[in-house]
Amino acid sequence: MNQDQTIITGIIQGDERILNCFYKENIRYVQGYILRNYGNAEDVEDIFQDALVVLYQKLKAGLLEIRVPVRTYFYGICKNLWRNRLRKKMRSVVNHAHHRFDEEVDEIGFEDIENQERELLYRKHFQNLSADHRELLGLVFEGKSMKEISQIKGYSVGYTRKKKFLAKKKLLSMIEEDPMYNELRAVC
Repeated sequence: MNQDQTIITGIIQGDERILNCFYKENIRYVQGYILRNYGNAEDVEDIFQDALVVLYQKLKAGLLEIRVPVRTYFYGICKNLWRNRLRKKMRSVVNHAHHRFDEEVDEIGFEDIENQERELLYRKHFQNLSADHRELLGLVFEGKSMKEISQIKGYSVGYTRKKKFLAKKKLLSMIEEDPMYNELRAVC
């Protein structure tokens, strides 16, 4: 448990040494799962980074009481993120010509409003990021791989990953400090 507390503190504080160690100790488990389930090396890196952001956000907000080792909890986050990504890929392949029932349409209307509010909150704070962070995250959102982004930006792949993590961390921090964020969380 003492080692877990060191890891948790390191993640919250963004301690590069601890983050690198955590990466080296856990990447092979994430990689094994994703590669066995229709993923590739770029998916592994993206899911690992996204899961680290989720873990950081929950730890920082104090919303988490971990009753298992941190790496077990982290692996669960990775699996859930990968399953969600696979579901989205499958949905985009499915023919969207299916008709929806009226009840579903009403539900979707409320979801659309909430999604628009979330998007406005995101856009507001995205515009307040530094130009470098906006450009980097813009490339990520375009679906560019870490390798492609590193070539565009002239960074090493490792440094690109670190910059991506820092940019996401900054954006999440700005969003969480906005009063509208708490209102949207209360709706969920």
